[in-house]
Amino acid sequence: MSDRLADVLAHIDADIENSLDRLFKLIRVESISTDPAYAGACREAAEMIAADLASIGFDASARPTAGHPMVVGHQDGGKGPRALFYGHYDVQPVDPLDLWETAPFEPRIVTAADGTKQIVARGTSDDKGQLMTFIEAFRAWKAVTGKLPIPVSILLEGEEESGGANLVPFMKANKDELAADFAFVCDTNMWDAETPAVTTMLRGLVGEEITITAASRDLHSGMYGGAARNPIHVLVSILDGLRDENGRVTLPGFYDGVGEIPDSIRQQWQSLGFDPEKFLGEVGLSVPAGEVDRSVLEKIWARPTCEVNGISGGYTGKGFKTVIASQAFAKVSFRLVDKQDPDKIRAAFRAYVQSKLPADCTVEFTPHGGSPGIRLSAENPALVKTRAALTNEWGHECVVVGSGGSIPVAGDFKTVLGLDALMVGFAQENDRIHSPNEKYNLSSFHGGIRSWARILAALSEESAS
Repeated sequence: MSDRLADVLAHIDADIENSLDRLFKLIRVESISTDPAYAGACREAAEMIAADLASIGFDASARPTAGHPMVVGHQDGGKGPRALFYGHYDVQPVDPLDLWETAPFEPRIVTAADGTKQIVARGTSDDKGQLMTFIEAFRAWKAVTGKLPIPVSILLEGEEESGGANLVPFMKANKDELAADFAFVCDTNMWDAETPAVTTMLRGLVGEEITITAASRDLHSGMYGGAARNPIHVLVSILDGLRDENGRVTLPGFYDGVGEIPDSIRQQWQSLGFDPEKFLGEVGLSVPAGEVDRSVLEKIWARPTCEVNGISGGYTGKGFKTVIASQAFAKVSFRLVDKQDPDKIRAAFRAYVQSKLPADCTVEFTPHGGSPGIRLSAENPALVKTRAALTNEWGHECVVVGSGGSIPVAGDFKTVLGLDALMVGFAQENDRIHSPNEKYNLSSFHGGIRSWARILAALSEESAS
């Protein structure tokens, strides 16, 4: 069906005003998932999208959960691979309301000082504008050719902004129905306004809270100082030993499963124009920490970390109190990459702490989540075709990037459904998501629709042959 791509792209261009009208209609639904007062609006948004999908040939419905509905849809197409598309229709609250220039749920198009046309309203970038890019691409293919280039399934969530508690149970309960060859997650950014990107690396996470106890009660430091074990001393010594002088984590086996990025990707990152001094300077820093032999981009995208996120013990109020605390606390997290095993990392950390524990001290551990990292092979056929399609649309080579944080749904697709997830989005770093006056560039919306049309063609059987 790739021979009809030019006609589909022309249809998208001619129909862009109608596409905007459909987006604006969805944006006006105040689907704030975290506030129970908006449960009806969330249901309305789900039912609206399901009806829209049904109007273009999908077997689609809003499925009930213990929280807000899931929207599920399926449609056969060409004989290519089946892709599962993910997005979320819920949005963040609008507070503080007085910082919005106009009503948050009344979308408008404004022209910025640099001439950029922007769609401004809550949910434009995160994630209604993004998910409507692929729905509009489906609509265009159906209007021009009567069918989709490949089989497609859709899973749209209504609780992404409020914890997503029902997503994994829903996926497990509907595993067979959601079977596909790979997934697309449309909730990420381009590298810049002209350069498309596919996020193929996500860091996983292991969180641990530790409590070290020494004496049975807090002690007077004059009466007991020098004789009684101080758990704060013990804790900081243990934490200090987690990294060596070169910034590497010292836990045995910590780097098992950590692979190197391909030279082609490393060279691509070097050409991105990323400025480490500016990156750190914006937060008042100047000297990179971490592994001394790695670039800043490698450190935040492709290397594992160990960080102390919180530490406390003893008297921390105003003034001064001469006390030796009976307990000391710390919250420690590890960002994981590639094939690191969260369970092994947690076990290694606990074994290390216990090995450093002196007499008269005990330790308690409280786990706070564990998920593996994700790294998609640069040779993945769907990734290769997707990058080529994006390059053709934007006129700039599509780059492969990583994310220092974690996107849970991508890990869930892998662990629950066994699917690799390609994270393709058209948002910009300055879209003000979760903030007043959230925006989505008109070029992101229009170019996103055209991009998905090209990706569908590239993945079709005819394009692959």
